[in-house]
Amino acid sequence: MRNTAVHSKPIRIDIWHNILWSKYKGEVFSSLHRLNNGEFDIRFIQLAETEGNRTSLGEVDLAHHRYPFDLLFKGSLDKVSLGRRMTTLFLRTLKSDADLVLLTGYEKMECWLQFFLIRLKGKKTALFCDSTIHDNRQTVLKGLFKRFIFQAADGIFGYGLRSKEYVIHYGANPEKVYFKCQAAALPLIYSPDQALADRIAMATGPDAPRYLYVGRISAEKGLNTLLHALARVRAHKPTATLCLVGAGQERDNLERLTEHLDLRESVCFAGGKSGAELFAEYSRATCLVLPSRSEPWGLVVNEALAYGCPVVVSAHCGCVPELVIEGKTGFVHRVDDIADLAAKMLDALHHFSDIGQSAQASIEHMKAFSPDMAAKQIMRGIREIICV
Repeated sequence: MRNTAVHSKPIRIDIWHNILWSKYKGEVFSSLHRLNNGEFDIRFIQLAETEGNRTSLGEVDLAHHRYPFDLLFKGSLDKVSLGRRMTTLFLRTLKSDADLVLLTGYEKMECWLQFFLIRLKGKKTALFCDSTIHDNRQTVLKGLFKRFIFQAADGIFGYGLRSKEYVIHYGANPEKVYFKCQAAALPLIYSPDQALADRIAMATGPDAPRYLYVGRISAEKGLNTLLHALARVRAHKPTATLCLVGAGQERDNLERLTEHLDLRESVCFAGGKSGAELFAEYSRATCLVLPSRSEPWGLVVNEALAYGCPVVVSAHCGCVPELVIEGKTGFVHRVDDIADLAAKMLDALHHFSDIGQSAQASIEHMKAFSPDMAAKQIMRGIREIICV
């Protein structure tokens, strides 16, 4: 490995990210800043505070961003014109003296501009990629561009096995793919022991199952499938209820479906929740259900398991290989399969009836998915890219 101390100037690294709203990325960047300890000159650039589909899910919490960063645009990123974004990013990238630049948003034109400019300057560049093959419909043109940019990058940082498989599918060199763990932004006072105690004290028993969903109320989340599955579950367990935490454009449609399925007394549309209020929901729930048709990872699964709450997750969620250990931390169901989802919800009810045992297994499993671990994996990848 090259010794960075022999250089007259430190090796400079620019790390770009889209929005400050991402609490989990703030925790990972905070850990990276602390772990760096002067080895590199790492500079963090955040494009904007938030973006349109995040505004309804809560405000930016700067307590999770304990590192120096430059913020290019106030407010929502989607309120900034493409021309302004392109011009600002072009000038910032042109003036940068970074030896390595880590970019995010490879699917966006401004990222393409940055990528080509960095290559023209003869500097190294790497990409953050949180996609999987299930995320969005693939097109020939996008596929060709992905193949080019993934092959040309000096490194790619993905989230888990499915992200690694995705970029390799599009031609990335496996030796240049660094897949790291995905870490949730838990409270600074989070304690595994306290989480276990809260779970044991608060969790609902099998006689009154309480299922929980957390996330955007949008079409790709598969919530219509979940409502149909709940109706089947209630045929076996009439006391079963569902709490939907989040906001989004599909709420009206789902409320009508709830009426149609005669579930209005069994389904609660709770709106957005965060902090202690949200974590208490995990402690109370029988299990978290995430029936997404498209889900790059699913950080709510990290959160639920960290609070001892087992999960029922669709096979399209990126976190499945790492987080969902069948019969230990949860179950996986086939996408849009109402019968299979209902069966797994009932399985969870009976399989995880020993609250203390199931909570302990989930909490222990999540200890390997911390911001510090994610930061260490990023740092290891940076060292390898710089020293090639």
